[in-house]
Amino acid sequence: EVQLQAFGGGFVQAGGSLRLSCAVSGITYDGYAIGWFRQAPGKEREEVSCLSVDDGKSEYADSVKGRFTISSDNAKNTVYLQMNSLKPEDTADYYCAVSKVDSCYYGMDYWGKGTQVTVSS
Repeated sequence: EVQLQAFGGGFVQAGGSLRLSCAVSGITYDGYAIGWFRQAPGKEREEVSCLSVDDGKSEYADSVKGRFTISSDNAKNTVYLQMNSLKPEDTADYYCAVSKVDSCYYGMDYWGKGTQVTVSS
């Protein structure tokens, strides 16, 4: 059974940084992708970043390009989202998810519980 757990959220002032972690377990195959998503109150969930684990290709939402970085530590089965220059509009619940294929485009198959990020102005 694939399980994911996101943690590392918190309260930070605008301009600050946070690093989210996603602990992944139960994946027994190659060629998958891990994505970070977020959902702010009253808004739809949006993809923040996606990482193809096999080839290391990553993609970012335009709103976070140049500020957020996705990375993985395969030895620790953990994926990170380094968030710098945070803005109040980054406030949301952040989730990590896994796709059985090497892209987040076709939808995600497994979801973890979210971690809340609050950025004050």
